[in-house]
Amino acid sequence: MGKHVLLIEDEPNIIEAIRFILSREGWRVDTHADGSTAYDRVSAIRPDIVILDVMLPGRSGFDILRDIRADTGLNGLPVLMLTAKGQVKDREMAERIGASRFMAKPFSNTEVLASVRELTGT
Repeated sequence: MGKHVLLIEDEPNIIEAIRFILSREGWRVDTHADGSTAYDRVSAIRPDIVILDVMLPGRSGFDILRDIRADTGLNGLPVLMLTAKGQVKDREMAERIGASRFMAKPFSNTEVLASVRELTGT
């Protein structure tokens, strides 16, 4: 299995932190910051896992996750949802739509790496 992650996030400090954590472990990290074109990016590169922020410019992470789960070629793709709002309703929405895991910001480096490893079986 490859080690390719697509990080869909618009906060530069979060992008750099996750890129550093995963790159250090041998992952290839592509990033995308625009919610309105994020699903197209997922379709085009077909990563091993998507790390998806809930609040994005253009479209929400929930909308993007719905598109991924509706695509028969992508519906098994592991998706780790991130949000600054760790509210119960957001977690419930993510689970209902089909998020593989939900993580509230701030998160620990260890937590992100462990989740990515577990979700991809690496």
